[in-house]
Amino acid sequence: MSWLSTLEADLQARREQGLYRSRRLVDGPQGVHLSVDGRQLLSFCSNDYLGLAADPRIAEALRDATRRYGTGSGAAHLISGHSSAHHALEEELAAFVGAQRALLFSTGYMANLGVLGALLGRGDTLLQDRLNHASLLDGAALSGARLKRYRHNDIGSLQRLLDGAAGRVLVASDGVFSMDGDLAPLNALADAAGRTGAALLIDDAHGFGVLGRQGRGSVNAAGLDFGQVPVYMATLGKALGVAGAFVAGSEALVETLIQKARSYVYTTAMPPALAEATRASLRIVQQEQWRRDHLQGLVARFRDGARSIGLQLMDSATPIQPILLGEARTALAWSDRLLERNILVTAIRPPTVPAGSARLRVTLSATHSEAQVDRLLEALQELAA
Repeated sequence: MSWLSTLEADLQARREQGLYRSRRLVDGPQGVHLSVDGRQLLSFCSNDYLGLAADPRIAEALRDATRRYGTGSGAAHLISGHSSAHHALEEELAAFVGAQRALLFSTGYMANLGVLGALLGRGDTLLQDRLNHASLLDGAALSGARLKRYRHNDIGSLQRLLDGAAGRVLVASDGVFSMDGDLAPLNALADAAGRTGAALLIDDAHGFGVLGRQGRGSVNAAGLDFGQVPVYMATLGKALGVAGAFVAGSEALVETLIQKARSYVYTTAMPPALAEATRASLRIVQQEQWRRDHLQGLVARFRDGARSIGLQLMDSATPIQPILLGEARTALAWSDRLLERNILVTAIRPPTVPAGSARLRVTLSATHSEAQVDRLLEALQELAA
């Protein structure tokens, strides 16, 4: 077979297994009402947890900032791309989460690649939860450190790996797991790492803005500080409704990343206007507690309704509410039948989740109404009947 024909064969196999992925064309702003492929749908699959991705105040801040800064940064942060807007945002993010310093990255994926590559090398050990995000696994491969994966949220499994770890040791975990919606046992992770002198990295992409006091994230919600969690990463494109990511921690951590994190050193800085828009979003996140309160009410309403239908939910108290269906084709069929009712919920299939655990990944937003959640539950009840 030719090289191209092997690609065609692989694609066909994916189609037959129900694993083929297709893009949808969205027109207009993000929101609970979404224009997709020319249809108006009620969406339950966005990570826009606080409903800020189309907030006019943030859009206005972005527009105003483009007049001052233009549309691009022009260079990497270490050349001529680090603007006063970037610097102000880093200082505000650090103050918000209670760290000495924060450092901006273009995406959360790039942040994790950069951190692991900068902090670890051959002879070191990286211990990761088995359900960590792909960016942490890819960062492990690039770092050259020895990777070992402990059973999901299993402190005993982690402790056994810690006892035999060599070199510099880093434990890495999601704060909120993106496909299950459950929380990492952060206090137990911090205790286990602390007893052995290992450092702890928390990827809080799905907790920042949603959990903790004023949305400070899962580490804050657990009552931990940067002595216990010295490396903290969070994204800005989910609850904050913009784009990018940051890593927070000590002065020494941030200066090390500036020197050694390849995904920071060798990439163009995010547009300064976007940093200004993020500053506006951060203010809203701190001031508008009603968004988190309403969101938690919707989570409780959905879980109560789904359980009464007999749906198999995961152990999640977050806006991520997966419905476990098992086979990929079953998840696709349910997603398609919801689409017939003008409701958009994405089917999540292997390899994103383990084989046999395909699911509908329902995500809730502060801009959903109770009536919209009830509409979804009514549709799910018809499918489950």
